[in-house]
Amino acid sequence: MKILHLFTSLVLAAALWACGTKAEETAKTTTMASTRSEDAAVPVKLAPVTSVVRSEPVVASGLVSSSEEARLSFKIGGIINKVYVKEGQFVRKGQLLATLDLTEINAQVGQAQFATDKAERDLARVKALYADTAATLEQLQNATTGTNLAKQSLTIAQFNRNYAQIHSTVDGTVTRKLMNEGELASVGAPVFMISSNRQSDWVVRVGVSDKDWARLKPGDRATVMLDAYPDQTFTGTVSKLAQAADPMNKLYEIEVRINPGAARFAPGLFAKVKLQPAQSRSYAVVPIEAIVEGNGKEASVYVLADDKKHVRKLPIQIGFIDGATVLVTGGIATNTAVVTAGSAYLTENSTVTLH
Repeated sequence: MKILHLFTSLVLAAALWACGTKAEETAKTTTMASTRSEDAAVPVKLAPVTSVVRSEPVVASGLVSSSEEARLSFKIGGIINKVYVKEGQFVRKGQLLATLDLTEINAQVGQAQFATDKAERDLARVKALYADTAATLEQLQNATTGTNLAKQSLTIAQFNRNYAQIHSTVDGTVTRKLMNEGELASVGAPVFMISSNRQSDWVVRVGVSDKDWARLKPGDRATVMLDAYPDQTFTGTVSKLAQAADPMNKLYEIEVRINPGAARFAPGLFAKVKLQPAQSRSYAVVPIEAIVEGNGKEASVYVLADDKKHVRKLPIQIGFIDGATVLVTGGIATNTAVVTAGSAYLTENSTVTLH
């Protein structure tokens, strides 16, 4: 019995020791987990979003062209008989550029002339018969109508013959010659493209966003830089604003009339334009260190979540970078605070602590 009691006491002591050890390990594990959770919190600092009213320039790029451009074609179809000019050649307004082969066209005029002559003879006979009461009033009226129709057909044929040639509509340069002698020109198909080269006709057309379009107006000043003349700066003014966006790129076209001075311009020169709008606009201002994942005009910032322990990522639209601050055109309100210090180490699942 004494041996049994001794054995039972030893078993109970071992069980109590095991329970105590397990409890200590559980408490230690809980403490370590809590410590790791606190260590995982990212320390961050916040900065308020302010606002500023600025008249920032609008920067865009485009191509030099002439405000007076012409796409010239034949009114009627036919074989091109003669082309009198070449690409790059200067032409005067009214100058003959090309003609069609008139064989078929002259035949059409001749047919119309013969039909007119016959109709007039028929009308003369019916008038004589009507005077002798040998023809009815209806016959006289039909003969008169037939004569008028024939004359109209002759007028059309003669008109088309007159437009079987192309004359320049402006003083300028032949920028493209699209057809050659012997080719079949269809009705209205462009044969020449001519651009006026007067000093006052040079423009740059650029596309801007709707917000920038709303800030601009005719007469606003512009500065133009051309890749062809890297050491020169040209001045210009906004001359036209499109009243509808381009359906392809959703941008509004702005026409800037430029003064070439002594420089020689040609259509197609690449230009960078800085437009200075007279109207100001309001921007949200955030520190540059708050910007994450920037890509051109698109970027993101972190703000505190409602529980003050996590963060949310907000997409924003960048307007301009001004030293240590960024002028934001959209995506964030001015009554917000953004994460500055520590933003580079954050994700939307991060736990944060304020410092």
